[in-house]
Amino acid sequence: MFDCGKIAIIGGGSWATAIAKIVVGHTHHIGWYMRRDDRIEDFKRLGHNPAYLNSVRFNTDEIFFSSDLNKIVQAYDTLVFVTPSPYLKNHLKKLKTRIKDKYIVTAIKGIVPDENMICSEYFHQVFDVPYDNIACLGGPSHAEEVALERLSYLTVGCSDIEKAEAFADVLSSEFIKTKTSSDVIGIEYSSVLKNVYAIATGICSGLKYGDNFQAVIMANAVQEMNRFLTTVHPIERNITDSVYLGDLLVTGYSNFSRNRTFGTMIGKGYSIKSAQIEMEMIAEGYFGTKCMKEINRLWHVNMPILDAVYNILYEHINPQIEIKLLTDSFR
Repeated sequence: MFDCGKIAIIGGGSWATAIAKIVVGHTHHIGWYMRRDDRIEDFKRLGHNPAYLNSVRFNTDEIFFSSDLNKIVQAYDTLVFVTPSPYLKNHLKKLKTRIKDKYIVTAIKGIVPDENMICSEYFHQVFDVPYDNIACLGGPSHAEEVALERLSYLTVGCSDIEKAEAFADVLSSEFIKTKTSSDVIGIEYSSVLKNVYAIATGICSGLKYGDNFQAVIMANAVQEMNRFLTTVHPIERNITDSVYLGDLLVTGYSNFSRNRTFGTMIGKGYSIKSAQIEMEMIAEGYFGTKCMKEINRLWHVNMPILDAVYNILYEHINPQIEIKLLTDSFR
């Protein structure tokens, strides 16, 4: 049986904090890389993350904190990356230690900008990590609800199912149910696309479209997602599984969804910059929209919702006009 060994969290945001809570509850020791020393000092003093999910208490004696990424990488066997996707490259520029022999788990529900790669592909191509040493974490799982210990279902994807099962065991608890999958590509792409579709539902909400149309756009979104996944990675999958449809639904409907919130602000007339400033959090779907549009130029999949969100965010088309055109294309 594969052993995950010593586990470290890379990232200091909400989802990183929620995952750290789960993992340390099982292992009673984690490494934790945070970029800022002042945040680390505040965390040690307060016993909680000073910036995110500060109701979640930790025994800091069980955590080895460091702002030195190389020190963490050298000391730990399993590295769980939970940084916002737009910042992943900058974090990894600091890396002098090889990671090809580490077990890499990406909990990043985004894509690497400029490279237009899902994270597993980026770790494989740039850092020579074998695909069977790369896992991804997916499923409907808002950090806020995980922190509140509300029942959540997570899927660990890895081409080596034994390794997927080992990390799934680390996550399993009374409030976390886990399953495994070999569909890393499908899980990662669906995690990117559901953020784009959540922006779309938010824009429609901001434009005062009602629940009836919200249901229609979500129904079309899952069909669009399925068309794309079937084209780029044609394996047998059930698109209604929680890791695909479930994650799409929670991101499109929940008040915890930052992508939906961002879209709602755009629908209400906010500029992109003003919406980003007011949110003070990263809406990964903004970056994912551009990346997916560029990726789809290679595949030519019919993706009207992606196109509409791209036109609103990057071509500055009036949301009312663009969404009206989108509604006319639905049946």
